[in-house]
Amino acid sequence: MSQATLAIKLHDIDDVLIARGALTAGTILADFDNLVASADIPAAHKIACRDVAQGAPVRRYGQIIGFATQPIRAGDHVHVHNVSMGDFARDYAFGEDMKQVDAATVPLTFNGFRRADGRVATRNYIGVVSTVNCSATVTKLVAQHFAQPGALDAFPNVDGIVPITHSFGCCIDHHGEGIQQLRRTVGGYVKHPNFAGIVIIGLGCEANQMGAMFIAEGVEPGPLLVPLVMQEEGGTQKTVDAAIAAVKNMLPVANQAAREPVPVSHINIALQCGGSDGYSGITANPALGAAVDLLVRHGGTAILSETPEIYGAEHLLTRRAVSKEVGEKIVERIHWWEDYAKREKGSIDNNPTPGNKAGGLTTILEKSLGAVAKSGSSPLMGVYRYAEPIDTHGLVFMDAPGYDPMGATGQIASGANLVVFTTGRGSCFGAKPAPSIKLATNSTMYKRMADDMDINCGDIMDGTVSVEQKGEEIFRMILDVASGHKSKSEALGVGNEEFVPWMIGAQM
Repeated sequence: MSQATLAIKLHDIDDVLIARGALTAGTILADFDNLVASADIPAAHKIACRDVAQGAPVRRYGQIIGFATQPIRAGDHVHVHNVSMGDFARDYAFGEDMKQVDAATVPLTFNGFRRADGRVATRNYIGVVSTVNCSATVTKLVAQHFAQPGALDAFPNVDGIVPITHSFGCCIDHHGEGIQQLRRTVGGYVKHPNFAGIVIIGLGCEANQMGAMFIAEGVEPGPLLVPLVMQEEGGTQKTVDAAIAAVKNMLPVANQAAREPVPVSHINIALQCGGSDGYSGITANPALGAAVDLLVRHGGTAILSETPEIYGAEHLLTRRAVSKEVGEKIVERIHWWEDYAKREKGSIDNNPTPGNKAGGLTTILEKSLGAVAKSGSSPLMGVYRYAEPIDTHGLVFMDAPGYDPMGATGQIASGANLVVFTTGRGSCFGAKPAPSIKLATNSTMYKRMADDMDINCGDIMDGTVSVEQKGEEIFRMILDVASGHKSKSEALGVGNEEFVPWMIGAQM
């Protein structure tokens, strides 16, 4: 795009332009028939490029993002004061736009850790996992012991000791959907390839009984999976001591792991976006989508998630579904969320957040259309419930709320061994045991938060690079980080507090 253009139009039928920078009232947009801004337009916000009648749809990306709540004149600022949600029909056209992916002619590799069972890891951690909130303090104390200077110097191939704690695990139906989902989530971390070994710690009287979780998740104790129960060990300090001893026994074994070239098909990335702005759907998200298409060509897997943040754009996914059955699963999840919001007397449009709206996003429809761009153009191969193991390659979807740590927790539990996270406002995020790559949507925020951001996608908006070129850059960084290069969040030590299971069902 031209660096001189003050605004951009994303589709011929759009009713709005996107301001590339702040526009003052009276600014003339020469590239758009000398359109005159009738008000101040913040950067990344929308300006009407034609009149829109009250009640008429407003389009961006060639798609409906809301409906005019009052007459809108060409040149007006278009945002929450004159646009809101409304019902409209979507054409799901299952599989109509699905195109087969041509496999890469030159297979690529990255340097990963190959586990004894054939799984491949991007990191080599030992995990200390809580079954319930009551054992969280013990879990953190164990990890703190090994965080002391020099504690792991003798084990250079071990990336660290990661505490996995949460605030749930008790006072829920012992056989209900809530505890099944919690066990599936915790079990996904216990079995995650990025953990060479696990110490799992419970209190003893909680609803989330360790034995039941082992049976449900098909895991068994052994030298690299040590269960400890505080009430049986004799309390807090004795359990801490026993857990430290267990980790020490695992360290020499874990340290034997060494990186080796493995096919890119073993990379499974969680796609996340948070703190989004009006540029997200123009720069970082489509660039990540281009990287996803490259990954899929090499046999890898990408997990799109956060169901409320595809709301209003789900038809773009159903049209790429590999089968009608896969597409219908997306629609079923959308209807579940509509019923859920109604039951809780809430609105699915509670998202975008105040920060999203300050960044130029008006409705969840607009945010969703930009968020779906992360998925690229590859076929949708499968739809999964929260934290279900992913058993196919390619682009898949996993049901989850729009809360980033909660969504990423489910994706990692399902098998993601790397996270790629786009942000326009500046989300600071990590999610051990999976390394997280941060993509900035605009150059201003990237420069301000360079310690947290791995790649600047704002240069797409600046007009110096294309979406495809940035997608290639992101893909190459995915391979580098999967091979051991530390991302910015890893260098800062971020990622020990982001395990947030999605708890459903009654808490009693």
